[in-house]
Amino acid sequence: MIPLSVLDLSVIVAESDASTALRNTLDLARHAERWGYNRFWLAEHHNMPGIASAATAVVIGHVAGGTSSIRVGAGGIMLPNHAPLVVAEQFGTLEALYPGRIDLGLGRAPGTDPRTAYALRRTLAGGADTFPDDVVELQSYFGPPHEDQAVNAVPGTGLNVPIWLLGSSTYSARLAALLGLPFAFASHFAPAEMMEAVYVYRSRFKPSATLERPYVMLGLNVVAAESDEEARRLFTSLQQAFVNLRRGQPTKLPPPVDSMNGLMTGPERMRLDEALKCAVVGSPETVRSGIERFIERTEADELIVAGGIYEHAARLRSFELLSDMIGSRDLGPVRP
Repeated sequence: MIPLSVLDLSVIVAESDASTALRNTLDLARHAERWGYNRFWLAEHHNMPGIASAATAVVIGHVAGGTSSIRVGAGGIMLPNHAPLVVAEQFGTLEALYPGRIDLGLGRAPGTDPRTAYALRRTLAGGADTFPDDVVELQSYFGPPHEDQAVNAVPGTGLNVPIWLLGSSTYSARLAALLGLPFAFASHFAPAEMMEAVYVYRSRFKPSATLERPYVMLGLNVVAAESDEEARRLFTSLQQAFVNLRRGQPTKLPPPVDSMNGLMTGPERMRLDEALKCAVVGSPETVRSGIERFIERTEADELIVAGGIYEHAARLRSFELLSDMIGSRDLGPVRP
């Protein structure tokens, strides 16, 4: 079975706060390490009341410092929000503190709304349009220093922090292929172009000093419980959160409900089903079958699993059931 990793958003649930969310993140990471998951990634989002990982590099340090072997990284850093040198210094520092355990996934979206993006950058110039140049500049800061290089990342220079490109379309797939970088696709919330993006990446891949062969990691929402009925109920928290987000009203993660009937319109249901059509929800047997079909269809090299579950104990149980089902604890650390 292919490697399994965890994508955690440090979810803030209703009637709770960011401090609790961050404590739960570290607790999940420690369990994931013990259960044999390969990576534990956190994502940059801003102005989102239900996500506590806005200062992503800080949270990565929190998790890496509280674990000992699992790879920890960003899934991802939204590069248009930052100067490449700042990102290089942050992740160079993390790599210096936790050698051989840090990953840097890069996205070209802002991870927020336009007004918040402006508040972050004080300008909307460049942004996604300069993403390829920014990626190459960031790579240069992690490489060996040149004699005439006036600006260096300290820490960062020579550390070769692994860089991934993230995407929800074919754009980053083409760029990752051109640069010979590993590619992660956001099929956990935007699966429409998944198969095309994977094909484009694999067919156009050019070997690099970083990577000899294409390496694809796919995002997947998984909710596992003792029964299909209980898993479907737990899944309603994520469904409600998606509907609220699409309405432009992001909220903390709501508690589960017995039924989504009456909580959304027909068009909202269609958009929700499309966004979450790759989700695998059910008992251990149902989830095992669903994941096997997903891997067979995509030929993914690795899966990174998200689990937006309201109760922390139920979320832990979901990841535990998943690790038991497919034997992830036997894989050992994997790095493309």
